[in-house]
Amino acid sequence: MGWKVVEDRPTPPEVYNWRLYSSAILIAWGAITFGYDGAFLGTTIARASFKRESKYFGLDKLSSTAYANVSSNITSCFQAAAFFGAAASWASLESFGRRITLQISSVLFLVGCILQTVPPMNLAYIYAGRSICGFAVGGITGTVPSYISELSIPSIRGRLTGLFEIAYQLGTVIGFWINYGIDQHISKTSKQSWVIPMGVQLIPGGVLLIGTFFLKESPLFYLKHDKEAQAVNSLTYLRKLPADHPYIMEEIGLYRDRIAHERSVVRGKPGLLGYLRGAARECVLPGIRNRVALAFIMFALQNFSGANAINYYSPTLFASIGITNTSLYTGIYGLVKAIGSIIFYVYFIDMWGRRQPWMFSSIACAACLLYVGIYVKVGHPATATVISESTARGGTAATTLIMFYSVFWSFGANGLPWIVTAEIYPIGIRGLCGAYAAMCQWLWQFVITKSTPSMFLAMGWGVWIFFAGCLVLSAVWAFFFLPETKGLRLDEMDELFGFAGHADPATAGMAVHDKAPKVNQVEVV
Repeated sequence: MGWKVVEDRPTPPEVYNWRLYSSAILIAWGAITFGYDGAFLGTTIARASFKRESKYFGLDKLSSTAYANVSSNITSCFQAAAFFGAAASWASLESFGRRITLQISSVLFLVGCILQTVPPMNLAYIYAGRSICGFAVGGITGTVPSYISELSIPSIRGRLTGLFEIAYQLGTVIGFWINYGIDQHISKTSKQSWVIPMGVQLIPGGVLLIGTFFLKESPLFYLKHDKEAQAVNSLTYLRKLPADHPYIMEEIGLYRDRIAHERSVVRGKPGLLGYLRGAARECVLPGIRNRVALAFIMFALQNFSGANAINYYSPTLFASIGITNTSLYTGIYGLVKAIGSIIFYVYFIDMWGRRQPWMFSSIACAACLLYVGIYVKVGHPATATVISESTARGGTAATTLIMFYSVFWSFGANGLPWIVTAEIYPIGIRGLCGAYAAMCQWLWQFVITKSTPSMFLAMGWGVWIFFAGCLVLSAVWAFFFLPETKGLRLDEMDELFGFAGHADPATAGMAVHDKAPKVNQVEVV
């Protein structure tokens, strides 16, 4: 079975090989770490064993408002730390490389998992473990999309970067179904009912750490540090071509041009600080600043689509529509979302593009959540002592629409922000902008996870309507402001976003590369 791809230039079939795909899979594995976190935590900290074990936490003695505050703190300290981890990842990426940055992040993640799994009798250790894990995951998200993008070729860049989102969704499936299994086989008052899901985090973290030792460093990083022999070795391994092949020589030449552009950004001020100052000037140029704004807005709209709120607070959300077996339905929800993501990112991302799926997905998801909100308002399923037949039928429809929501969302705001922000920036500032994109994600996810419990206490059914309204806004925004970036080379990205070059004649044109003829539909086996 093959896939249709659009190549940016004549490409030897050898480059579509298992080495490239397996490297992308190992790198993308990092997304399982925070996909699992988003799925298991809400149910785990809502268990009686976590709330009632007074010698540990004593949360059962808190009022609903106070518990909502503690719950949001436990959840959101992860996102807050991830913001700073993403910021720190850039310096590590530039100094030590992509591979070592993933290794450092993996070790930190494992330390944080241990603190959460075997904490002394103090909630502060849970906070500390969550924060360390968050910092590590921030580094992972600041590294993975750009790392995959640098190893990839344009014709399958969307598919390979989409593995990041597929891994995230697999993590959510694992988290949801582990919670379901615990509910079925372990007493909810047993300490093991919350310790086991905390401890499972060690598995994806350990696999990621081991996997990094089988990865090749990015050729771009080697060339930036004047290690051309290592860069050629890495590239020939990934492309399965000899060093003197024209495709390899052309790719090395493109890398050199891009590095020349990056060094022009520094403008004679060596070191990370000098580069940061130059990059700041670069980011306010016409044609660059709109890309910076694009990342900020895309991640804001992604987090206000309601999906992250459902992930973290699924017990509360499903209970609000009258579901009692919440762990089963969150498991089904996660599985449906993962299947939808796999189908889209394996088969359709490089065919359908980015813009049209975003708009269709947003409108369809908004319709689903609008119905759910109206049903909760009219039927009062969570508080009614007797559920009428019509209310029960309405609840079935609401549950079905949440599952449809998960399908529609899987090919919209779900993973597209990561893909778009990994491919739109000039190579000279791509590493820094990759960290910035991850910071945007964690900033907005912190906002939504911190506020969701309080929103449900204050707004009730209105939360569903709020998210539906945000999704309509997202579709309108995409229609006017989201460009199509599928399969474009860097020079074409500059043209798309209106980047005319640098005002400084010494650096003018360095962001633009010679154009190569496109080859249309090509079958890749």
